[in-house]
Amino acid sequence: MSKKFSKEEKQILIGRYLSGESVLSIIHDTNISRSTFYAWIKQHDIENENDKPKEFTLKNFRLLENKAERLEGMVKILKTAGCTATDSLSKRLIALERLHGQYSVHMLCDALDVSRGTFYNHIFRNKKDATTYAERRNELKVKIRDVFDDHNQILGAGKIAAVLKNEGCRVSSEMVLELMREMGLFSIRQNSKAMYLKDKRKMKDHINQNFHTDEPNQVWVSDVTYYRVKKNPFYICAIIDLFARKVIAHKISHTNSTQLVKFTFKQAYECRRPDSTLIFHSDRGGNYCSTTFCGYLKSLSVTQSFSPTGSPYHNAVIESFFASMKREELYRRKINSEGELRKIVDNHIVYHNTKRPHHTLKNKTPEQAELDFVDSNGICG
Repeated sequence: MSKKFSKEEKQILIGRYLSGESVLSIIHDTNISRSTFYAWIKQHDIENENDKPKEFTLKNFRLLENKAERLEGMVKILKTAGCTATDSLSKRLIALERLHGQYSVHMLCDALDVSRGTFYNHIFRNKKDATTYAERRNELKVKIRDVFDDHNQILGAGKIAAVLKNEGCRVSSEMVLELMREMGLFSIRQNSKAMYLKDKRKMKDHINQNFHTDEPNQVWVSDVTYYRVKKNPFYICAIIDLFARKVIAHKISHTNSTQLVKFTFKQAYECRRPDSTLIFHSDRGGNYCSTTFCGYLKSLSVTQSFSPTGSPYHNAVIESFFASMKREELYRRKINSEGELRKIVDNHIVYHNTKRPHHTLKNKTPEQAELDFVDSNGICG
């Protein structure tokens, strides 16, 4: 049984440490665990720090300023939440969800005494309100894109949040940063030369919202969407052939990288073997605009097409597919692992291709639309 140390004994051991004796020597001598002894040292530092008069420095002033701002935010949360930290957990979670995006998650959870894990689990796994949450994020994305483009793609997340706040839309910098990363928006101040070189490539929109083709493998569209499993981010890249709205390739990765979109395209290309008339359309995310990926498509004689900046409707087919997948599958399930996520995405794509009727295909499935084309034209998709 471990020995209990009195306050005086703890002070003696801490005194040995402050006199220069190593932690290793003290814990071997007393059989105290390393973590316990470091906890004593930390508590000692806190108690002594509180006894010392605060020196007026710029750093201490900034800390006090941040603390005051944080407390002010927590007071505003408590005034608008409609409940207190003593109310039921379900009531507090509903109140926090309503304020999510207006304040940082840390501030929200501290104000109503809810653990961040519990709050995130409620936000991302709540079946009833997932659609409302997704719609709110999509509305914020449109506003963020507008501010980003109005300021010539110069502002970062903090300044965009400030502009939106001045316009009456309360949103935290953390939420803006998260949504900007999902949309592939990055301030050009640090990468102005790279952006200049990209613009010189004349990134054209070759389809101009014309989402109908005469046969398979004329136009492929692609995008990457974001989903989190237990705080672990995952990026899902998919490619759709516009002719039959068929998902012809998809991959899931922990990072939104050039490698992700290249491997997804390679999977589709090796399966379908299109001719040199293929157009590949995407947004202007850094992975699709990278020198490596653009060079790869050029080597295959594939014409690359890009949506205008801040115009998600120019890639509406793939955007709609991801929205449906999240609304019908991901937001409705409690996903506990990467394996479960991959299985659900795979199954949904099989369902999309083989069982789901599409209005644009006269209520045929993508598989049936391609088979009908082969039967009537003798051309393999």
